[in-house]
Amino acid sequence: MLRTHTCGELRLDVAGEEVVLTGWVQRLRDKGGMLWIDLRDRYGITQLSFEEGVTSPELFEQARSLGREFVIQATGQVIKRFSKNDKIPTGAIEVKVTKLEVLNAAKLPPFLIEDETDGGDDLRMKYRYLDLRRTPVRRNLELRHRMMRETRNYLDNLSFIEVETPVLIKSTPEGARDFVVPSRMNPGEFYALPQSPQTFKQLLMVSGFDRYFQIVKCFRDEDLRADRQPEFTQIDCEMAFITQEDILNTFEGFIRHLFKTVKGVEIAELPRMYYADAMRLYGSDKPDTRFGMQFVELNELVKNKGFKVFDDAELVVGINAKGAASYTRKQLDELTNFVKRPQIGATGLVYARVGEDGSVKSSVDKFYSPEDLQAWAAAFEAEPGDLFLILAGGKDKTRKALNELRLEVGEQLGLRDKNVFSPLWVVDFPLLEWDEETNRYHAMHHPFTSPKPEDLHLIDSDPGAIRANAYDMVINGVEVGGGSIRIHDRGVQEQMFSLLGFTKEEAVAQFGFLMNAFEYGAPPHGGIAFGFDRLCSLFGGADSIRDFIAFPKNNSGRDVMIDAPSPIANAQLDELQIKLK
Repeated sequence: MLRTHTCGELRLDVAGEEVVLTGWVQRLRDKGGMLWIDLRDRYGITQLSFEEGVTSPELFEQARSLGREFVIQATGQVIKRFSKNDKIPTGAIEVKVTKLEVLNAAKLPPFLIEDETDGGDDLRMKYRYLDLRRTPVRRNLELRHRMMRETRNYLDNLSFIEVETPVLIKSTPEGARDFVVPSRMNPGEFYALPQSPQTFKQLLMVSGFDRYFQIVKCFRDEDLRADRQPEFTQIDCEMAFITQEDILNTFEGFIRHLFKTVKGVEIAELPRMYYADAMRLYGSDKPDTRFGMQFVELNELVKNKGFKVFDDAELVVGINAKGAASYTRKQLDELTNFVKRPQIGATGLVYARVGEDGSVKSSVDKFYSPEDLQAWAAAFEAEPGDLFLILAGGKDKTRKALNELRLEVGEQLGLRDKNVFSPLWVVDFPLLEWDEETNRYHAMHHPFTSPKPEDLHLIDSDPGAIRANAYDMVINGVEVGGGSIRIHDRGVQEQMFSLLGFTKEEAVAQFGFLMNAFEYGAPPHGGIAFGFDRLCSLFGGADSIRDFIAFPKNNSGRDVMIDAPSPIANAQLDELQIKLK
């Protein structure tokens, strides 16, 4: 090795020893007769010192000529630091340099490689290899590494076997758009990159591998946002000869293991919430339960009082923002504008405050008597100082809008602390959802999700009412994992394909291999997949998964560092027999 120690390990107990360090010049402080260099590597920072009259003139001038991010090797003696730095682990020592070698000079970086940088997102993504030198980014990847290691430890201890599945597979019409790959050896035909290894893990269960997992890359060609990337990583798991209860217990144990070993946080038993209750109380199938503010339906209290907005609404529903009656008119107007944004879609906001004397004043006082408003207060279980925020309209749209308002107000009131974790299971999802555009049912999760056996009789009369043996794990309003018990019977699977609008020929063309496998002794099985990038961002207290991916894409799906995607040569197109318009 070119070094005897890293830049993060020297302490006072090695004072007097000669050491050799290598790394990058973080900064240089020149005080005339004294000169200090902060030398950085992956492990930390060590201060190097040079003193005029003690250090040779040639070495002193050599040190003075160094620039930021020069790669150097420094030899010297570990000494006690005169002025300690309690902010870094090596802050009690410094290295008095006797020899210096420049291993590689460096251009001036386009942004400061410091914890607090002056580089914007686009610039840092273009020079991601420089951004990765910064301590916060490096710590994110170290966190990712620890989580990956502990995932493997937990599953290995439960006799799961890690199996790699193919990356070049068959395109399927369900779910998001596929990324497709042309086949040179099969002109005019294409592979798809997997959105998940779903069918392969089911085939592994048929094969007798009763406990499978994989930390696997998945690919979806969809519009991007903070928690999405075109390529992302899943912890993909499947178990055979189990019930839904077995899956929930196994992976509740998994998430508790991660919190304990990675975060040092003890998580209690995860509560369970029915999908129907989540939608009714929070307007979301991934409720943030770090705080209350549950929905209160007001139809019976507010209709037929002459206020047309409420009278004509399918649903009138509100939340009680505890202690927020002090909100100013300006703040309330801002909340009104917030819910009117096109992506939220509410037409307006009604509010009411509870005074210190218990009286209620609302923005629609002329339509409601003091007694009516006291009935509102009773419904909201109000106390003096509370603020009611009420929306009205169609059921689904209004619940969705109120969910967004609840999260916004929760953020404003400091109720969404990133150091507090509130995980839960959401269970009993609908099996199907109706799509007006295509005029048919789509699978709520995927076509292989098993219906609840007690709901199978509804398959002809009321398929929309069938519940699925499906479950999601939600933490702080983020869906971190989801799965289901699978269909393992060919007849039920054929019924499911029919409900989803597949002809028999289409079902055989797309999934014949799986249906055939079911005829050779498929065991009852089920599984779950966790969004690994999302878990990392949640554990790291960040909103974006990009911060935990070494080389992420931007919001247009581009890698601006290597400039991909990019055109390919005509010769390659000809070889693939592809013509561009």
